[in-house]
Amino acid sequence: MANAIVTVQGGQPALPTLLGQGPARIPTGGKIRPGIMVLTKKAAEVPGAKTIYLEGVADGQSFEQIEKALKEALPQLKSPLVPRNVPWFTVRPQDFPNPEVVQQILDAYGEDRGKGRRLYRFPVVFPADHWQSVMPHELAAWGAHDKRFWSQYSPDGQTRHCMCHAPIPMDHTGRRTIRIFGGRKTMLREDNGGICDPESCRDYQARQCNLTGRFLFFIPGIRTINALELPTTSFYAMSNAIQRFQAIGHMRGGRISGFLGRSRETFFLTKVLRDVPHIDETGRAVRVPQWIIELEAPIDVTALLRDDEDQETAIMQASLAEQVLEGAAPRDDVGDGSAAGAGSQAASAVQEEALMRPGHPTLEQVLHCVEAMGIDRERFQSYAEGRWGRGWKINPHGRGRAWDELERYANDFDGYADKIDCAVA
Repeated sequence: MANAIVTVQGGQPALPTLLGQGPARIPTGGKIRPGIMVLTKKAAEVPGAKTIYLEGVADGQSFEQIEKALKEALPQLKSPLVPRNVPWFTVRPQDFPNPEVVQQILDAYGEDRGKGRRLYRFPVVFPADHWQSVMPHELAAWGAHDKRFWSQYSPDGQTRHCMCHAPIPMDHTGRRTIRIFGGRKTMLREDNGGICDPESCRDYQARQCNLTGRFLFFIPGIRTINALELPTTSFYAMSNAIQRFQAIGHMRGGRISGFLGRSRETFFLTKVLRDVPHIDETGRAVRVPQWIIELEAPIDVTALLRDDEDQETAIMQASLAEQVLEGAAPRDDVGDGSAAGAGSQAASAVQEEALMRPGHPTLEQVLHCVEAMGIDRERFQSYAEGRWGRGWKINPHGRGRAWDELERYANDFDGYADKIDCAVA
């Protein structure tokens, strides 16, 4: 539903705006690196390169700044730095708008294991419940200054497209560019039909296009208004993290954001040494030891389930109490068949069933209320999967969260329908 006017519960309608139509993004304000960059063997042999590199490291420069300085001073070096796998994360002042954050992180969570104080393991809190939002990733080919090509799924999630920037449009004279509103436009890549197929892609086979992703999070105790990010190109790190996200989300009704329990448990990011299999240039399967980013969830699962159940009960009781205080109980003086009267009767029916429901409603009870609000079952289920995860139907806490939301919109069917239409458009 394009440009819908969404009614916010308890507030004014939210009107569409010029800058509010794109997908929500989590702003970031600092980068923790997964490792370090060192001079290539060829670059290390060039006079002066080691001095520039060591001075940049001592000054706390980012590796991008060091590499830029090397290229400017030694133009013959095209790619002077190469990643090196290490057991710690790198935090450098130049990677943060506020350099003091680096010292805060190291003071709070750094460890000295014989090589100075470094960041080996730290707690993280994720700001959204969809793992795709807190771990965005794509296949991408980068040029000198920006992305040349990147992967993007179709709206139905069935086709992976290869995208690129559209040409800058020119005016009728052909000599001046047209001002573009809202950033550069994108288009399907023409020379491959707009289909992302790594096995047949010359850029992927030449290692010009690679999987890239990043974790977006907050660190408890570190004061920053924007999230921090940890980039990674490891397929294994991201795949294992998805399994952790899905497991925790299944036990928490689709939630992975915030603290994980009453004792303020969190996820942790660390590194573990694993033998990673890959195919070498001759087609042989080999295993190479690498330090891989690992997402940990060191929690008592039974306590997590118990806390979640108590929280859901508290939410249900608070919602019912709010209805009583606001006079939302079923009324007998409903109109005689008018549209307003029919709406009030439907609302009362939803409220009556809510007051009589068990602690954990069944899926059929949830969908019955959905139909009573005049909302299509299938459309609601698509919305619910995006909001609480695919396991919401079989998880009693997930169904409880769905029911709580239906209760909140018991007097605003149209507003809730708009909310669903916007989410599944």
